[in-house]
Amino acid sequence: MVLLRAIPGLVEACVPANRPLEEATRYAERILVLDGCGSACALRKLQGIGVEPDLHIVATGCGIAKGGMAEPQFDEIERLAGAVLAALRGERE
Repeated sequence: MVLLRAIPGLVEACVPANRPLEEATRYAERILVLDGCGSACALRKLQGIGVEPDLHIVATGCGIAKGGMAEPQFDEIERLAGAVLAALRGERE
């Protein structure tokens, strides 16, 4: 959501994995999956409907400790947003 607001046009939509993904992915040009940990629940849910993402980022792989339902810290949000931005920009090159 940070990038959705900060860089209009780079990210078109943010769809939580607990929502129906079929409609959201039907017309997507590119799909980035952001998982919280290596269990990759969001990735597996997407693959379960036959969709492979263009990019997959795991928060714990970016140095963010798994905190369950704890509120994310500002520095964690910035670090993850930076990783997503770098992945998106790298894909465009």
